[in-house]
Amino acid sequence: MPIKYELADDVMKRIYDIVKTLGAEHVRLSGVYAIRSRGSGSRRTIARCHALGKIWQLALGINAVYLIEVISEKFDKMSYEEQDKVLIHELMHIPFSFGGGFKHHDFVTGGNVEKIYKKYAQLKNTNATAGFNHLEKEIKEHEQKKKGFMRWF
Repeated sequence: MPIKYELADDVMKRIYDIVKTLGAEHVRLSGVYAIRSRGSGSRRTIARCHALGKIWQLALGINAVYLIEVISEKFDKMSYEEQDKVLIHELMHIPFSFGGGFKHHDFVTGGNVEKIYKKYAQLKNTNATAGFNHLEKEIKEHEQKKKGFMRWF
């Protein structure tokens, strides 16, 4: 059975919320996309962060793009808290330069993910009434940019 991919708007909303809540301004949300895959034979992988390298950026004439892929069979069965930790883990791979590279697992460790998740949970509790409403405009703008990007595929 081949792997099937689909846009994951629900995951994208959570990524928006995590990035905005944490103030991770280096993550240019206009260049981040969430994908849900089904049918992966991967045994231990829950999610992946893919980047468009410099050579592809140059050839296509576009800026850096990061795809966060969640593997449905594993990710969707997890608790909401564990899913947030997975998304934080994948976002931590995006370097401050947002240039198409990656931060590796010497930085993206379980301990660092826990620290950032605790900060996120604390900030969420402080701003519990805000919800996703403050992100609606940005999400709509991202959807428009995404339509332009997806025409290449």
